[in-house]
Amino acid sequence: MPPAEVPLTERREELAQSLQRVRERIAAACAAAGRSPSEITLVAVTKTWPASDAELIRDLGVLDLGENRDQEAQRKAAEVRGVRWHFIGAVQTNKAKSVARYADAVHSVDRPALAHALSQGAVRAGRVLEALVQVSLDGDPARGGSPAAAVPQLVDLVSGCEGLVLKGVTALAPLGADPLAAFRELHAIAVDVTRRHPQASLISAGMSGDLEAAVQAGATHVRVGTALFGPRTGMLR
Repeated sequence: MPPAEVPLTERREELAQSLQRVRERIAAACAAAGRSPSEITLVAVTKTWPASDAELIRDLGVLDLGENRDQEAQRKAAEVRGVRWHFIGAVQTNKAKSVARYADAVHSVDRPALAHALSQGAVRAGRVLEALVQVSLDGDPARGGSPAAAVPQLVDLVSGCEGLVLKGVTALAPLGADPLAAFRELHAIAVDVTRRHPQASLISAGMSGDLEAAVQAGATHVRVGTALFGPRTGMLR
């Protein structure tokens, strides 16, 4: 039954069980990697799910929520309070000023024009955004990300942008490839970034299907949607 038709008490129990399973996966991955679960921030990706689900997962203790479409994210950010909003999708330059008004962190800064646009939007809104530079690990422009060779220059630029605070890097694992190898490559890039910018220590990587590999490779943030909320139905309310 779509969540819009499920009583809130029943949906809350579904989400509580899913959240417990995800936290158990994170704990097991941390144990295998010799890490503490306290090192991992779970970002619950609420895209396509109703604001009521965002409120329920918040009330279950997950205070970092992710969205990837500006219009949907705007609406939920206005409706769901008491959380940190992470914009995790590609940002069109002409949408940057809008995103800057509500996002707390943007995980997809992959070009100078976007960094400048987000900076201008943040300054106009009187806000400061956390910025993570997205690295392309597969060279597919459709999936976003800066080529690895261009990352040093881009992080330097972002760190100097008014209204932005460089916090780290992020990437998607290449489709059909070993995610662990990909995330280890991202970790190596992250180490180089922190040498240049010690405050930029965050690594956002891993989703429902590959969060274990991300944790093993040093991720600090995992972005989980399907494993928490179920297969996407596009049912919003």
